[in-house]
Amino acid sequence: METILDVKGLTKSFGNKKAVDNISLSVTRGEVMGLLGPNGAGKTTAIRMIMGIMAPDAGEISFNFGDGPQP
Repeated sequence: METILDVKGLTKSFGNKKAVDNISLSVTRGEVMGLLGPNGAGKTTAIRMIMGIMAPDAGEISFNFGDGPQP
């Protein structure tokens, strides 16, 4: 299976509060993925970092869409 999204060690803090703490995930082509958690768990912050709207404090995000346009 071809990995199209790879996230490793994603971390984001606001002051002394960690909103996202060292998350890692991979999404393969054709896979449907959901992100679940209670209010304040860091879901929106994680998605914003993956989309490039917000910079992470640490970690790596890489996309591989083959020959198609890259975000």
